[in-house]
Amino acid sequence: MTTGAQTPYSARPRRSRLRTFLPLGVAAWLVLEIWLLTMVAGASNGLVVFLILVAGLVLGSAVIKRAGRRAFKNLTETLQQQQVGMLSEARPNSEGSGLTMLGGLLLIIPGVISDAVGLLLLVPPVQKAVSRHAERTFERKLRETAQGSLGDAFQQARMRRPDGKVIQGEVVRDEPGGAPRDTPQGPRPPLTR
Repeated sequence: MTTGAQTPYSARPRRSRLRTFLPLGVAAWLVLEIWLLTMVAGASNGLVVFLILVAGLVLGSAVIKRAGRRAFKNLTETLQQQQVGMLSEARPNSEGSGLTMLGGLLLIIPGVISDAVGLLLLVPPVQKAVSRHAERTFERKLRETAQGSLGDAFQQARMRRPDGKVIQGEVVRDEPGGAPRDTPQGPRPPLTR
């Protein structure tokens, strides 16, 4: 029979640096963006700030639309080649759609810093450098992880961070010499409290 008691876990898992500093970084970035926009408005006027924001929105939307069309075209060409049975060869301009979309998204977000970073991500040499760095980081993280299957990782995560839910039920044991299973043992209490 279940008692409803939770199993205590001894130590709370340590928070990663990213989870600790990401909210602080986002807040600092937002404050800096607002401060820069007010500085631009003070140096010129509010119309210039409005035009900068609208230009970023229009340019970012166009970049995302173009990158999305290119990615969809590459996907349909690859699927058509696979249906015919041809092996798909690497195209010289097929990579970078994700970073182009990220650059467009940063252009859409209001702010001077996000616009500058978004424009930098649209430059092909910067895209290649960021792509190589991200690929190396991803491969390094994969090598650092413990060997095992994906199911093992989920099992470990579940054991380390129990969610505290109790599933109500009862354990029925067939013991030798006990009452046969088919004989009624009387009414059982309900499972809800």
